[in-house]
Amino acid sequence: MDKLQELLTRSAALHQHLCPRQVLGVRMGMWAGDLLGLALPQVDKRLLTIVETDGCFSDGIAVATNCWVGRRTMRVEDYGKVAATFVDTKTNTAMRIAPHPESRHSAHNYAPDAATHWEAMLQGYQSMPVSELLVAHPIRLVQALDDIISHAGLRVNCDRCGEEILNQREVKRQGETLCRSCAGQGYYLPLTIGAPCGA
Repeated sequence: MDKLQELLTRSAALHQHLCPRQVLGVRMGMWAGDLLGLALPQVDKRLLTIVETDGCFSDGIAVATNCWVGRRTMRVEDYGKVAATFVDTKTNTAMRIAPHPESRHSAHNYAPDAATHWEAMLQGYQSMPVSELLVAHPIRLVQALDDIISHAGLRVNCDRCGEEILNQREVKRQGETLCRSCAGQGYYLPLTIGAPCGA
């Protein structure tokens, strides 16, 4: 429990408070290390984590694993789910971990004096056995690990908008090298005529 409390303290410092989702993130990260046989938080970049939502949950995972977006060891695939996949990049072993479907209700058994449901989750998630808190499944990634990680430092320019594209994220289409926006895969549309990217 000492390691858990240390990691929760570090996570709470990022937010100036502690919440149930941070606890879930920290516990998932710790369990991922056990399941994959990795010493976490990592000191190298062996573990890649793909989180399925952003916010405090992902920061709890980051603190427990030392996987960060800025270190290119964490990816966000925003499905709006409090779940994550942990990938050992040396063995290609991948485990997806999510909350146990009954964990919200079971938390009350571990925090009977909690004044609110939120407090019950906050307290209960810290002491519940992992078997009641989380579920894990081995999975296979649908995209090659090398394509997900890519190669840092590679740069090309989009043939349409001219903007630089990093880390092999360009799209090749009919002899053109395009950024995802100009290839029609962007998350935005320009509002001005003649604007780059997706126009």
